Amino acid sequence: MMRMVPLKKQSKKKQREYHAKQRGSWYGLNPVTRTVPSRKAYDRNRMKRADREMSARYLLFA
Repeated sequence: MMRMVPLKKQSKKKQREYHAKQRGSWYGLNPVTRTVPSRKAYDRNRMKRADREMSARYLLFA
């Protein structure tokens, strides 16, 4: 019969194994917090894209 040994009394290696098992997996997802960029902030790529769209519309209707 196995006795239950409190986690604090187990070796550091066993504690690490226990905590690693509790954490589980992210299933390929990167756990870094993702932020949504502000629409009010200046974004050069967004401005270039908007200019290209406007020029393409102008060429269609000209």
